[in-house]
Amino acid sequence: MPGAFDLDKYLVRIGYRGPLAPTLETLAGLQAAHVDAIAFEGLDPLLGRPVNIDLASVQAKIVDGRRGGYCFEQNALLKAALEAIGFAVTPLSARVRWRLDADAPLTPRTHMMLKVDLPEGPHLADVGFGSCLLDTPLQMVPDVEQPTAMGTFRLTLSDGLYWLAAKQPAGWRTMYVFDLAPQIHADYVLGNWYTSTSPLTPFTSMLILERLTREARYKLVNRRLVIEARDGEVRSERIIETPDALRSVIEEVFGVTLPVPVDVIWKRIES
Repeated sequence: MPGAFDLDKYLVRIGYRGPLAPTLETLAGLQAAHVDAIAFEGLDPLLGRPVNIDLASVQAKIVDGRRGGYCFEQNALLKAALEAIGFAVTPLSARVRWRLDADAPLTPRTHMMLKVDLPEGPHLADVGFGSCLLDTPLQMVPDVEQPTAMGTFRLTLSDGLYWLAAKQPAGWRTMYVFDLAPQIHADYVLGNWYTSTSPLTPFTSMLILERLTREARYKLVNRRLVIEARDGEVRSERIIETPDALRSVIEEVFGVTLPVPVDVIWKRIES
């Protein structure tokens, strides 16, 4: 069937060999494997290429083409996998706060994530927030610090909105704010179009990649490569000096197959 999801190919792509019952253990294992194997990346918006978020296109790009993607692609892929296994999934959307001052007004809904209902209670699953990838699902319980292998997170609830924050060296930093209104595909089509085409979003003018393992967080913004430890503590950083070095980092550190010659990307971030 057109758009049918191939769970086996997805599991091979992320290197997951654990249990497949719809349990918290499985959800956590899938999320950790996904963010390790599939990098967050926004190459297509940077290059002016369309970002198609129908399931067939997402599978062809990320699973078969060994690319990464951003939230609308990444979480669409995870949603399909979870539903194929038998999880109860509700797609949600959020308003990003990561780069904003605390008193800045709310922004549009430009982030996709998932609520997964489990016997232990609802959990937030998200493999596509590229400023601070989550390595495990979070309990949707407010005012509780939730430590993970690579971070510490906290949800707060105010006026019917959930605010997700990450502990950073300078203190708590809000990632995004959301409610529990279910989203349909058309909602994401609109958000994706804005995110991938507007000059007001970072993806159309900056090279952004992130990968999260159990030991380190790798971030690339244009030519600046940063490796972080837990809670955003910087281990090392360096500036990439040549196109060949950039290609090596993208392919070897982030595991992304370049869709165009690296010189095209280099000229775009140098312009």
